[in-house]
Formats: sequence, structure tokens, C-alpha cells
Amino acid sequence: MDRGTERDTPAGPGAGHGPVTEATEPGRVPLAVVVVDREGLVSHWSRGARRLFGVPKDEAIGRAALDLLPVSGALPEDQDTTPYEADDGPGPGLEASLDGGLSYPAAGRARLSAPGSERVDVLWWAYPLVVPGPERLLVLAADADGLRAGEGAFRRIAPGFAPHTDFPGAGDLARRLPEILPSMSVGESARIVGQILELGYPVLEFSQNDRVPVTPDWGVARRAERRARRERAARALAAGEPVPQELRDEGEDLEYAAVRERLEFLNEVSGRIGTSLDLSRTIIEVSRAVVPRFTDVAGTYLREQVVAGEGFPEGVPDTTTMWHRVAVEHTDEPGRWDDVVPVGEAMPFPAHTPFFQCMTTGEPVLVPRISEEMGHAIAAQFEKRDIRPLITGRSMLVVPLKARQVVLGFMILLRHPERPVFNDMDRVTGAELAARAGLVLDNARMYTYQENVAETLQDSMLPHIPPRMAGCDIATRYLPGTLLGRVGGDWFDAVKLPGGRTAFVVGDVMGHGLNSAAMMGQFRTAVQTMAGLDLPPAQLLRNLDDLAQRLGDSYLATCLYAVYDPIASELHLANAGHIPPVLVRADDGRSELLDLPTGAPIGVGGVPFEAVRVRVEPGDRLVMCTDGLVEVRGEDIGVGLATLCESAAHPAASMDDACDTIIRALNTCGGRKDDVALLMARLNGIGPDDVAEWRLALDPAEVGRARAAVREQLHDWGLAKLAAPAELMVSELVTNAVRHSRARPVELRLVRGDALLCEVDDDDHELPTLLGTGPLDDVGRGLRIVSTLSREWGTSRTETGKTVWFELTLPRR
Repeated sequence: MDRGTERDTPAGPGAGHGPVTEATEPGRVPLAVVVVDREGLVSHWSRGARRLFGVPKDEAIGRAALDLLPVSGALPEDQDTTPYEADDGPGPGLEASLDGGLSYPAAGRARLSAPGSERVDVLWWAYPLVVPGPERLLVLAADADGLRAGEGAFRRIAPGFAPHTDFPGAGDLARRLPEILPSMSVGESARIVGQILELGYPVLEFSQNDRVPVTPDWGVARRAERRARRERAARALAAGEPVPQELRDEGEDLEYAAVRERLEFLNEVSGRIGTSLDLSRTIIEVSRAVVPRFTDVAGTYLREQVVAGEGFPEGVPDTTTMWHRVAVEHTDEPGRWDDVVPVGEAMPFPAHTPFFQCMTTGEPVLVPRISEEMGHAIAAQFEKRDIRPLITGRSMLVVPLKARQVVLGFMILLRHPERPVFNDMDRVTGAELAARAGLVLDNARMYTYQENVAETLQDSMLPHIPPRMAGCDIATRYLPGTLLGRVGGDWFDAVKLPGGRTAFVVGDVMGHGLNSAAMMGQFRTAVQTMAGLDLPPAQLLRNLDDLAQRLGDSYLATCLYAVYDPIASELHLANAGHIPPVLVRADDGRSELLDLPTGAPIGVGGVPFEAVRVRVEPGDRLVMCTDGLVEVRGEDIGVGLATLCESAAHPAASMDDACDTIIRALNTCGGRKDDVALLMARLNGIGPDDVAEWRLALDPAEVGRARAAVREQLHDWGLAKLAAPAELMVSELVTNAVRHSRARPVELRLVRGDALLCEVDDDDHELPTLLGTGPLDDVGRGLRIVSTLSREWGTSRTETGKTVWFELTLPRR
């Protein structure tokens, strides 16, 4: 609609047929706007109403609407034309609306005549108002001659309304336009309102090409087409010409027109549903697509598995199947249905109900009118809530929501008692509507299911790292690529090592999807296993590269592996083609990219890996991430690395806050295409006062010395409660070490951190195993005691032998 300048025209019926614009455009016609209060009196009379009906505003306000509007000729026309059939329209006419007899929108056509003027053909729409205030009815009317832009224009008209501000409730009406005007989507209404507010007066918009909804029913379209045929037939008879066969076959043509209207409706609905693969949004779209044009109430129910986004439901529903009410749309006053049939409720349906019949047969069930008896039977399913006043006397159609021959749910459609009942054509229309909606819902369900599977797979592959490990605090983040699926090949991990050390690893399998995720899972498992063997970083990457060669040459991966020794305050790092880590110094807050030998990615094969050692201080922070965090297409990666360094050095209240600061600085929440794995560790260290070490000779007498040393040290640390179990376990481990060592003295070490760690080293490479023991067995009982009394225990090989260790939980202070 182009903006035009309105010129005044003389008042009176048919005089000028409404306002004229300087650039009159087909499709923009002024409306008469009348608001009727609850007493049946006119409370608003627009300038368009004055021009169309010939009554000034000051004479119309406060008068009975029945005295001013052309209700007497609303359905039957004047004597020289054939009257409309009583069953041809959407229900009783304007007079019933003005009397308050209708609770739903209606539309019609009337002939207006006055002395000294030609007749004016008037189209009208009446909309009951539910806004607060005294207003009860909104009536729009237009001169039909202004709509004669082509054959069949009347089939494709829809009013748009911009209320004037000189009557109460105008602001509410403007905001609630989609509720006042039926058969229009929110998007269509918003577009029309935006144009209307520019013009400053009501307009009527229509289109001969676009499918624009008309009225609550198809009656007006059928009526307009029938009248046009009759007029053509009358002209032929008056001219003495034979009536064309097409006019004789009026019944067949009108039936075809009705079918065409329903096909257009179905096409329109198809365009309004399935705009996304979000299951919740799709449910709302399906419910709103049919109200109010096809029905006045639409309740949507889905099977429990569909709502949960689980796999495809199996088997025919029965009386135990739970159905979730996922949406209720209606044209009744707000809140009327909310308490009786709340969204989110789950319930089964017994075998004698039409709902059970629909869900088990997969066919629509039509109930022309819900009787008192049926209303009572249905209401029995709703405990402590009487639904009978809402459903009794209404026409009901229950349609199944099917996909791939399985019933996913069903829709309960209800029409007001004053509206025509559902018929066989409605049954066919409803079935086709449900078939399309079911397919859309199933697509959304499958997408939701695949999303859940992907998330579950990804979560199962990512470790759950405790926030505190020996001598360090840890925080992690994983962000899946937003454009390439929710499963990728990025991973991180933290592995406990002997001597209170911790291994940090971040890796990235090149590519995306399930194959990359599966390869990532194999690499992560291999790294965990080899870290548990306490392999040096360079050797671990060498072994990982050999594994990749055995698995095939289809995948490459980058990997950064670092071992933190909190007692020696040292990092031991090796890199396989990964971006370097960032080290943030605690003393001055300075951050730096660690200069490491880059190495080749895992899977290239035959390339050596080098390791370096870096001295750290308590409070330093190590930041390791994948390239998805810093790499942006079309931009040098150095820019991202510089931003990473800068954001990592930013002060933060906690480790989690520090991670969030990095994520925000690198804008990974917008336009990110690759996965992101981020691991940050605060290297707190373990001071000399928290470590005690002893060297024990290969003499059984040293076992007693070890017990006494442990007891004394624990008393000094204020851990006397742990002395008894610690002494017993140390006695067993030292006894075994003295018995199996060959030449080197046994080393005993206690470390006080988040837990009490005890380690016993010897030069025997044979790892002990936990054996089943009987009451008379002489061996195997030591490890059984350690396994029973300790919080955690383990063994690992070292370069010179093995280490057996256990942990005890520190008592609460």
C-alpha cells in the first residue's frame, strides 16, 4: 500500500463512495468503523461511517446500532434480486451480532439505499471484543464497488483496522489486532498495521494473487460467487439469450469452489507450519494455524515419547498410553480454558471415548454435536474439574497426527454451538491438515531426537574433571560448533599421576560429525591409558602417533600434553601440531604464549616429538584450548592468539569467571563454526612443609621405623585421626617393597594436599594385583587391606621400578 492524501467528499449514502486519494491504488479502500457498547449503543462512529451511512458522528453516538446500520437487508436482498439462502453464510447476520447473539466473528453483505441516491453494495464484518471496557462489538463496513478490481476479488479480501484514539479502549484494540481480526497471522497483521498507522485511517486490503484469509468460514466466498452467477444468468434471460451451461451447473461449480477454498486453506496452513525444526515452536504453529478459520478451539495431544524427544514410539496406543496436552488455542475469553485443561498435563484416555477411537484407528472421528451424555463421559476424565460447560453442544472433530503409519498424537477441534457443525468435507480437510501437521511434527521430533543423541554422545566422551586436583584448580569449557552439528572431535582431559602430579591434555581431531567424535574417543582413551603408565610427554605422543597409523590414515589430530609437578613447581610439555598454551604469571599478571616445538599432527607418522620443561610459581595459570577458539576464517590466527593472551590475563573472581571472560572476548557465541575446548588450571603448587620423605633400607626392621615416622608426621600435621589406618597400610606396602626390591632403597613419601597421599617406591617392575584371599592365605592380604581402608589407591610403573600409592580423606576441621 502506497501512502496517499485523502480528500473529503460529500456525506450521504453512496456519495463518492468514501474518500478519494490523489493516487488511488487498487486494494486500498476506506472502511467505516463502528464500535457498539454492551447496551447496544454506538460508542464510536468514524468519518468513513459518516460517509457510507450518511449520519453525522454527533447524531450517531449514543443511538442504538440497530437504528443506524442496514441490518434489515443484510441477508435477503431487494425484491429484484434473488435472496441469499439461509444456510449460505457463516451464521446469523449482523442483527444477531448487534443483539449480542453471537460470540464469534461474522461477516455478510447488504444493500443500502436512500432517497435520491443509487444503491450501495456494502460488505461488513462484526468482531466481538474481549478487551476490558464497555465496548462489546467492532463493526467494519466497506463500499463493495470500491473493491471491483477484477473478477473474484471478493474471495480474497481481509480487513485491516487502525482504531482512532477518540474512544476508550482504542489502544488495547490496536495492540490486540490479531485477536480482533480472525483468519490473519500475526505477521500479516503486523505488516498491515504498520502501513495503516502511516495512513492514519482504516483501510481494506485485498489481493487477487496472494492467498489472504477471508472470514471465519467460507460462506462469504460462496455467497459472492453465487450472486455473481445469478446476476449473469439474469442478464442473459433479460436479453433473451440462452443461459450458459456453466450457470446451470451452479451446484457443481459451487462445490468445486468450496473444495478450492479448502485446498487454499491447506496450502496456507502448510506454509505457516514447519518454519523451524524446534519441536515446541512447531507445536504452537500447528495449533494456531487452524484457529479461528477452521475451528474455534484446538487442543493438541502428543505421546510421551514424542514430547521427550525419544525414539519412534512402537506399538498401537492403548488405555495406558500417556498423552501430554502440549497446546490449547481458542477464541473464547482469556483464561477460560487455562484452569480446566492446562497445558503440560498428561493423561490416558479410556476405550469408550472418541479420542481412543481416533488414536487406535488412525482415522478422524466426527461428532456433530456433543450431547449432555457424551459431555458427562468426557468430563469424567478430568478430576475435580467440570469441563462440560466448555464442550457440551459444540461440534467436535478429532484428527490423528500420524507419520509413517504411527500415531504421534491427535488434535481435538471444537466449534461454537452457533457455528455450522463439522461435516464430511471438514472431516477430509481435517484429516489432510493432520497428515501435514503430523509429518512436520515428526520431522521436528526426529531432529530433537538426533540432537539429544548427539548431546548424549558428546557428553559421554567428555570427562567430568573435578575442580580441584593435587596442587591445582581446574575449569573447563566445551562449545559445540553451531553450524556443523553438535558432535565434534575436540576434547580435553586431566589425569592423576604418581607423585601428586597431574597431566593436562587438549586435542582436536580434524573434521566434524560422528566419525570424528568416534576417533576422538579412541584417542582420548589411549591418552588416559598411556598417562596412567606415566610415560614422558614426548614418548606418549610418539605412541599416540603409532596408534593413529594402525587405525588408518583417514584422520589427523593435534594434541598438546603437559605434566604438572606441584612439588617441583614444573611443567613438562610436548606438542603435536597444536596451538601453543598461554601461561599467566601470578606475580605481575603478564601472559605469554609458551614457545614449544610445534611438532607434526598425530597421524602424519615418522616425525619426532620434543618436550620442554618450564618453571612455574604458585598461582600461575595455564590456558590450553583448541583452534576453534582463536581461529576466524579470513583473519590471521595471530590476532586470535593475541586476544587470547590479553583476555587470559584479565583478573577474575574465580576460574569459571576467567573462562567466561575468554569466551566473551573471542566472541565464540556468534558465528562460530568450529568446536571449542578450553582448559584452564591454576597451578597452586605444594610447599615443602606439606611433603615428608624417607629412604628405607632393604631390612624388615625398617617397617617399624616407617610406621613410627608416619605416626609422628601425622601428629605434627594435626592429622592424628588418620594415624592408625595410615600406619597399617604403610606397614603392608613397605613390607612388600622390602621383600621384592633388588638393590635400590625403598622410598616412602607423604603429601598433604586436598587429601593425604602416601607413596611407596621400589625398583621392582612387577606391578602387584588385587587377589581374592581366603582366611588361611599368607599372601595377597596387604592390598586387600589397602583397598578396604583407603579412599583411592593404585600402582604405576616408573623409569626405575614401580610406585604403589593410596589416599585418605582429610578430616573436616
